Amino acid sequence: MPRDTERRHEYQCFFTAGKTPLRAFLGAFNDNVFRQALILLIASGVVAGTEVNTLNNVALALFILPFFLFSALAGQLADKYDRAMLVRRIKLVEIFIMTFAAVGFFFNAVYFLLAVLFCMGLQSTFFGPIKYSIIPQHLPSRELVSGNALVEMGTFLAILLGSISGVLLKMDAADPLIVSAVVVGLAALGYLAARGIPKAPAADPGMKINWNLWRETWHIVGYAREVKSVWMCVLGICWFWFLGAAYTTQLKVYVDDYLLGTDGLYALLLGTFSVGIGLGSYLCEKMSGHRVELGLVPLGSIGLSAFGIDLFFSYAGLPKDVSVDIAAFLQQPAGWRVMVDLLGIGVFGGFYIVPLFALIQQRSNPSHLARIIAANNILNSLFMVGSAVAGIVLVGVLDLTVPEFFLVLSLANVLVAAYIYTRVPEFLIRLLVWMLTNVVYRIKEQGMENIPDEGPCLLVCNHVSYVDALLLGGAVRRPVRFVMAKPIYDLPLMNYIFRTGKAIPIDSKERNPEIYQQAFERINEELADGQVVCIFPEGKLTRDGELAEFKTGMEKIVNENRVPVIPMALSGLWGSFFSHKGGPALTRLPKRFWSRVKLNVGEAVTADQVASQDMRRRVLGLRERP
Repeated sequence: MPRDTERRHEYQCFFTAGKTPLRAFLGAFNDNVFRQALILLIASGVVAGTEVNTLNNVALALFILPFFLFSALAGQLADKYDRAMLVRRIKLVEIFIMTFAAVGFFFNAVYFLLAVLFCMGLQSTFFGPIKYSIIPQHLPSRELVSGNALVEMGTFLAILLGSISGVLLKMDAADPLIVSAVVVGLAALGYLAARGIPKAPAADPGMKINWNLWRETWHIVGYAREVKSVWMCVLGICWFWFLGAAYTTQLKVYVDDYLLGTDGLYALLLGTFSVGIGLGSYLCEKMSGHRVELGLVPLGSIGLSAFGIDLFFSYAGLPKDVSVDIAAFLQQPAGWRVMVDLLGIGVFGGFYIVPLFALIQQRSNPSHLARIIAANNILNSLFMVGSAVAGIVLVGVLDLTVPEFFLVLSLANVLVAAYIYTRVPEFLIRLLVWMLTNVVYRIKEQGMENIPDEGPCLLVCNHVSYVDALLLGGAVRRPVRFVMAKPIYDLPLMNYIFRTGKAIPIDSKERNPEIYQQAFERINEELADGQVVCIFPEGKLTRDGELAEFKTGMEKIVNENRVPVIPMALSGLWGSFFSHKGGPALTRLPKRFWSRVKLNVGEAVTADQVASQDMRRRVLGLRERP
């Protein structure tokens, strides 16, 4: 195996084995150690005559400012040059920045350290677009969710551990040396981790850098708007950071003024929230079934609002006149309720954020993916500033309590979710499919590797129930264009789902020749576009549970489109509420829940070998396979 291929394989194993991507973890960890140590230094009063709160706000502004100013340039560089090379150089620069930080800590030079903080923000600005755009270069499509889940989990755990570590590094006479050694050492470890990344060739090496960053900022935002689903994902991610910034900013006030808690309790609740996001990211990877599962996004929205609303009520049972430490807090049922709410917000936040990043990577044009990530970073920064403004206005000016502010956030999340999901109904459709395939039924899949990850193909399956298309759509990793009988396509409620999924209605040539012809035109267009098309060659649902004769439509399709045909078979659905056993489907009360369904997929058949009777024999054999 060539060395570069071997290193690429090792890097893929690094993700798929569940190891945290060190370069992202160490970068976020170092950022937060440095920032927390600087906050402690400012709080110690070494700068006379200046409000501590003012300096803290200045520090936050200096860290965020580079994202506004230089994200456009960062996105261009990440698309123009080898991303692995850029990571190594950026991590090398981090060592020099942290060396300057060590000097600043040694001399307690706060203003000098603020300048270093700006440089750290600048370094993070250039690293951000690479962190997410490099994932699809090194991982196949089926591993995108796993890669993003590990990055998100590592990032939030790094933020948590870095914040705690920064607090533990007390600034007495000896500690500046400890802080200096830690930040420089972490930067060095980050550089060493970056050296193990295999090459990531430039996505658009011929691009000319636009140094008019204001104009380029609007340009890259335009890239993000090219695909509606990608743009909705960008807005969804921005809203997540709005919520996250609002919760973490107000959490200290919530603990001090409403829970009457200690600093230890604040650290516990902040840790609970961060661990929740990491846990949610991990569970998202497990629940997605190695596909970009958009159904988890609305599920995440529901959880964010439900636990956020409950957080408004949960603190009411705590004592109102005594200070509460961790032990006293955990002795109260209301204390556990608060912790569960914060953990739930974090877990469902993980469900929400991971598929959005994966979808951006999957559906964006690879030649300017990094610029789309850069546009997302700019908008994230704007939304985080907007979150701070919302807190100032609602809590400071309109005099809402912090629990009331949390309630407003949860209700606003409902409105944002409704806007996004009405603009892109695919999210809600995927939620319905996910629930069908994970709650109503248990699907055992075999042979899914026979469906190619890219390129056109024709799937051929038996037809047992009205939900066959939904079950297959949930099992196949790629979007599928289903060809279905027009009476099924026109079913109430189901019609909305099928239209959203770009299903293709068909009728008999004798009864409706126009629909018949339009169906084959659509099939040809979809296959020419490299899509997956699925047909049910029996032409109707089985009424006796047996496999009917196959019609010759598939032969007409492959004669015009020389694509591979893949036989599939569903079993276990006969007798369900959606099948015709015992009378017309949908006319009896359902009696089976979480029943087992099998989906067997056979090997691809070349277009030259396709014949209706032979394909029927193959599907029948797959249906009978144990």
